[in-house]
Amino acid sequence: MTDVAPSDESPVGPLAGYTIGITAARRREELGAALQRRGAKVIYAPAIRIVPLADDAELRAATERCLEAPLDIVIATTGIGFRGWIEAADAWGLADELVAAFEGKILLARGPKARGAMRASGLRETWSPESESSSEVLAHLINEGDLEGKRIAVQLHGEPLPDVVETLKLAGAYVIEVPVYRWVRPADETPLRRLIEMVPTGGVDAVAFTSAPAAASFLRAAEEQNCTEAVLDALSSRVVAACVGPVTAGPLIKREVPVVQPDRARLGALVRELVAQVPRRCGTLLPVAGHTMDIRGHAVVVDGRYVPLSGAGMSLLREFIAAPGQVVSRARLLGAMGGEGADEHAVEVAVGRLRNALGDAKIVQTVVKRGYRLAYEPERASDVGEGWRY
Repeated sequence: MTDVAPSDESPVGPLAGYTIGITAARRREELGAALQRRGAKVIYAPAIRIVPLADDAELRAATERCLEAPLDIVIATTGIGFRGWIEAADAWGLADELVAAFEGKILLARGPKARGAMRASGLRETWSPESESSSEVLAHLINEGDLEGKRIAVQLHGEPLPDVVETLKLAGAYVIEVPVYRWVRPADETPLRRLIEMVPTGGVDAVAFTSAPAAASFLRAAEEQNCTEAVLDALSSRVVAACVGPVTAGPLIKREVPVVQPDRARLGALVRELVAQVPRRCGTLLPVAGHTMDIRGHAVVVDGRYVPLSGAGMSLLREFIAAPGQVVSRARLLGAMGGEGADEHAVEVAVGRLRNALGDAKIVQTVVKRGYRLAYEPERASDVGEGWRY
């Protein structure tokens, strides 16, 4: 069952009324809690899980190859991976020997987390790119000089790095691939499948990605569910695809999905980016019947008062705001409610409930024999800052 975590703090936070899916395997609770504190409803749907290889013969074999002869270059791609490598070596009684084999060598850290893991082991990196990109690490090595005969250990980050490894081999290097952990599909894929179903139907306002493997797995799962086109269309329009950094965004950018990402690849920065972007992309701010209405994903805020709405209520409201101030027929409203087999009386009941929830019947006006309209006041638009929903 999809794990839905309700907000437990002030419901009028900047993300109150919005639903955000989290695809992360690691630190998902930390990210979810930060979003909930800002009012969001969070759906946990891991797209991957991490399989550590501390007891894996493949990792031990790679470690022993690193110790067979002096290394020239060591590349750390992730903090958790490098730490896991040292911890696994420690379990085999090889940690001191491995760290000693790294000392005095060219040590490249793909980003600050990998750099921090190196320093925690008593090592000091030689160089680290600003972009946290494996491609930039590769370019640095190629530009620095001749790699012919160099022994290079590459700590993998959950997936193979064929472009990096092949390029180094073509340059004449002897490359040792170190698979510290692997990304695999989640044991229970039901939450992920349900999240994917919610994307094209408007059930979520944003999906957060914190690793490239999770983004790639999400897209593969959508393909398996035969809904790739619908998912990509939603992520390119009404659903925000938020990535923690450029590496994570890679699989989505390849599919031409416009992503939002913070300047720094950190969870806190990702949360701030979601706070800034989700209301802009998914919200609508309108002056109506003397009130200011902030229409959000599954709720509305009227003059600062949070009003959760039923599915029918939100469907009606979305029809009204599609063309503010214009008359919407009962037949059209009935269709928006999915009222197959129902009559127009169902619309009257639903409109009555919507008026009661909004707290002022004048917000939705009846136009005799024609339908209903939102009491939109365009002359006040500049006063309330109308213009959300980009």
